[in-house]
Amino acid sequence: MTARPSAKLARCVMVLGTTSGAGKSWLATALCRWYANQGYKVAPFKAQNMSNNARVVASDHGHGEIGSAQYFQAIAARTVPDVRMNPLLLKPEADTKSQVVLLGQVSAELTALPWRGRSERVWPQIAAALDALRAENDVVVIEGAGSPAEINLHASDVVNMRVARHSGARCLLVTDIDRGGAFAHLYGTWALLPEDERALIHGFVLNRFRGDATLLAPAPQMLQELTGVPTVATIPMQWHHGLPEEDGVFDDRSTAAGAVHTTVAIIAYPRISNLDEFQPLKNVPGVRLVWARSPAELAGLKPTDWVVLPGSKATAADLAWLRAQGLDVAVAAHAGQGGTVLGVCGGLQMLGEALIDTAGIDGNAPGLGLLPLVTTFEPAKTVRRSTVQFGALQGAWAPLSGVQASGYEIHHGQTAQHPAMAAGGDVAREVVPGLAWQNGAGNVLGLYLHGLLEDPAALQALFGRAGAAPVPTLDAVMEGLARVVDAHFEPGVLQALVA
Repeated sequence: MTARPSAKLARCVMVLGTTSGAGKSWLATALCRWYANQGYKVAPFKAQNMSNNARVVASDHGHGEIGSAQYFQAIAARTVPDVRMNPLLLKPEADTKSQVVLLGQVSAELTALPWRGRSERVWPQIAAALDALRAENDVVVIEGAGSPAEINLHASDVVNMRVARHSGARCLLVTDIDRGGAFAHLYGTWALLPEDERALIHGFVLNRFRGDATLLAPAPQMLQELTGVPTVATIPMQWHHGLPEEDGVFDDRSTAAGAVHTTVAIIAYPRISNLDEFQPLKNVPGVRLVWARSPAELAGLKPTDWVVLPGSKATAADLAWLRAQGLDVAVAAHAGQGGTVLGVCGGLQMLGEALIDTAGIDGNAPGLGLLPLVTTFEPAKTVRRSTVQFGALQGAWAPLSGVQASGYEIHHGQTAQHPAMAAGGDVAREVVPGLAWQNGAGNVLGLYLHGLLEDPAALQALFGRAGAAPVPTLDAVMEGLARVVDAHFEPGVLQALVA
């Protein structure tokens, strides 16, 4: 066991980025596992995350939400995820509006405040969460957000340099060299920081490098002469590192072998949420994963191919978008031909007959009419971990019959049989009470449970031994990340950051 670096508070290592998408989440996750492998007790932290990819974790209220990135970082750190690891989560509902989740719970009061009005209100809780994690751990790996050099936001910052100053963090600044302009990004970010904050930058990291590393000279040395900061790592492009993307849809390149036998087309509406739960499909042999934004991308699907309506942070608005693209007709045509259809959470709600919103939560809308259900939006939000056992299913979803699967729920909607249709005999088969329904033909399934396709038992049932067995375990993915940073950081750098 490595000695604890501080008798009282954990040493903090912070990963900053020159831009969004530079690789902060990936690197922070890798560092969590690397430090855990050295024998340290490690916890992740990100003060504020803006993402509709969330996970359900423990909180003082039973369950709460944090960003998926911090959930996976906790797994990498071999610790139990909790809400203090991401005290502030912003879930975009529109271009100028986000739902605010503080310490795992939705705050209507903070949601109503303007952006700059929130920072002083939330900083005490952010600082307290970080201090508590530091008191319980040896190392806290902190992830920043966007860029620390957004000078229009510096005065109200609660996620980058204010956190670094508060914790005395030793910071790494990472840039995506594949985008071009990497050295200008690094120098410009450093130059825009106040002098006391520059002193917290201990190393530059070049991420996603392709080519001959000897061709980088003399730029790293020139940059160090300008800033006093060494370039401590050049990390090669990691095409298939195994982690879900935090922002936006990930590409449809498959790491799996074998001829394609099933195409899974996921409708990529603007407010898609929890898309990371589909990451395992990238690794199932014979499965091709695509993101559909137009009817053309659903053309030519076989009945055995899937159309998936994923979660949504704005179900009514995303349903309107889907109709505007003509995707409603394409989805109905696929279902009408006996094609396999899956709706998850917001996608389940869209598959029903109607969305009813008398409380101003999401919006009213007619559904797609593929399941005889109706959804009513309630002010109270369901947030919980769930383990379910499927009843008897028919058709394409029959392999799930009797399967026990674990996942999580995050939804304002409450879904039930359409009363008038039920009175006429049109009733959806309820295969998990209150959580999952199937149509009479057996090809359409809607459920509230997120994470079904991350559950090994469900993958095994749906894709068979040849599908589930080769999918790398999450632990194996984390070990792979740790090996990458171990191989490509300069010797001694990572240990020195916590000395």
